[in-house]
Amino acid sequence: MPEQIQNRPVLGILLAVLAMSVIGYIDNFIQVIAGEAGLWQFHFCRAVVICVLIAGICRVFGWRLRPKSLKAVIWRSGFFSISMVAYFGAAGMIPLAQAAAGLFTGPIFVLVISALFYGVKIGIWRILAVVVGFVGVILILRPEQTEFSIMTVIPLLSGFFYALGGIATRRSCGAETTQTLLFGAFFGLGLFGALGLIWFTLVPASAEMAADLPFFTRGWVAPSGVFIFWTLVQAFGSLFAVALLTRGYQLTEASYVAVAEYWFLVSAAFWSYQLWAEVPDARAAWGIAAIMIAGLIIVMRSRATEQ
Repeated sequence: MPEQIQNRPVLGILLAVLAMSVIGYIDNFIQVIAGEAGLWQFHFCRAVVICVLIAGICRVFGWRLRPKSLKAVIWRSGFFSISMVAYFGAAGMIPLAQAAAGLFTGPIFVLVISALFYGVKIGIWRILAVVVGFVGVILILRPEQTEFSIMTVIPLLSGFFYALGGIATRRSCGAETTQTLLFGAFFGLGLFGALGLIWFTLVPASAEMAADLPFFTRGWVAPSGVFIFWTLVQAFGSLFAVALLTRGYQLTEASYVAVAEYWFLVSAAFWSYQLWAEVPDARAAWGIAAIMIAGLIIVMRSRATEQ
């Protein structure tokens, strides 16, 4: 990679912040989509649009889509798909800031899994980060409450499987192109969407389950203009943000961009307040802050260790 591409940290960080600002805005409208159709229909329709766009762009520019290791890409795509199903499912039913906090437990899970199963040595700072992150999770989940909702656990699943996807990317997909991984991830997400859509259309959920988890359990419905519009916004917005983020990683060190990605938590909370007047209570806010601090410690200490 040319020297000048790797030595523009300010621009790289700004692109990452812009990408997270875009995602923080468009993801707030998952609530609108949830009022029009189900989770599975959304994922299927959005994935079709994105995969067609990626395939078309690759054809125009002559970029390779065929994976070098189909098995590795399938595993990574599966992890990513489960993570996004959990994240968007939660975002359609709870405040986006809390769903996003669950997704951003990913670095904590990466650290724990890497230490337990891959023998990666971690120092006192990263151990402290895990403790801080765990406290943040407890603050958000509130396990002492008598009415424990599955919606408090689903965001954590998004973080766990996002971590597995990240580990798979680093350990098994290093030789793959960005477009191959992106296409594989959204193709897998579209497949999950199709399977869920078929299941809940042919085998409707019970009345009790449908009442508790309406976004998760809805089958096919005739798409409204609102659904089509915001699904297209999601598709184009997501691709635009990913392109900005990818360019950001090309312009500066990965650790700087990884820190900038935490702007998403700020963006999500800001737009939730501006659009829906949603404000996390004090306990949830402290939990989100703890997870954010833990992730930042992990990213910065990992960078220091690599140096």
